[in-house]
Amino acid sequence: MTGRKFFVGGNWKMNGDKKSIEELANTLNNAKLNPDTEVVCGAPPIYLDYARSKLNPNIDVAAQNCYKVAKGAFTGEISPAMIKDCGVKWVILGHSERRHVFGESDELIGQKVAHALENGLGVIACIGEKLDEREAGITEKVVFSQTKFIADNVKDWSKVVLAYEPVWAIGTGKTASPQQAQEVHDKLRQWMKANVSEAVANSVRIIYGGSVTGGTCKELASQKDVDGFLVGGASLKPEFIDIINAKA
Repeated sequence: MTGRKFFVGGNWKMNGDKKSIEELANTLNNAKLNPDTEVVCGAPPIYLDYARSKLNPNIDVAAQNCYKVAKGAFTGEISPAMIKDCGVKWVILGHSERRHVFGESDELIGQKVAHALENGLGVIACIGEKLDEREAGITEKVVFSQTKFIADNVKDWSKVVLAYEPVWAIGTGKTASPQQAQEVHDKLRQWMKANVSEAVANSVRIIYGGSVTGGTCKELASQKDVDGFLVGGASLKPEFIDIINAKA
């Protein structure tokens, strides 16, 4: 046993409405979920309050992004203070869609991580390489560089979950093999040991994301450095329960 509590996050992305969120909440609330797994659902910002009101208290809610200051003239943005005011405890930062669709830089993501943590939110910090980067053999270089921008902004690692999501596996149906995932997670832990501390390297949870399904989750969960999942499409379906219970 690693002592690291298994962590399963569902990233709903830009999906759902009140009806479907209520149905999903009922499904999750009535399911037998492994009590040794921490479960967090990432709802669209307009539904954070609603999702929080519908889900049982043993299921936490996450925002999918936030800005780097508490308030001000930043049209369309939300702050950690607002997220917390809705009873929400987590935020996903640096997701590949934020990086590659919306052009967020490593530097901005680092600033967001710092501000979210200073304001008491837990952070699910995402890293991962694109297909051309993997094929060029620079996976480590890319994920270490992304991780450094995050690490430089973290004081308390107990509030951070690191999510490794190879961009080529997100929503494509291609999953990194359990061995590929384990290899990167192991290298990330070694990087943390060398650049942060051995204690943090051993305690920080590194979760995998990228086309995780009920079918692939058990073998991935059995890898010694895979501490959970960040789940996209499957988190909107009843099979999310199977993924939560991958370690059961």
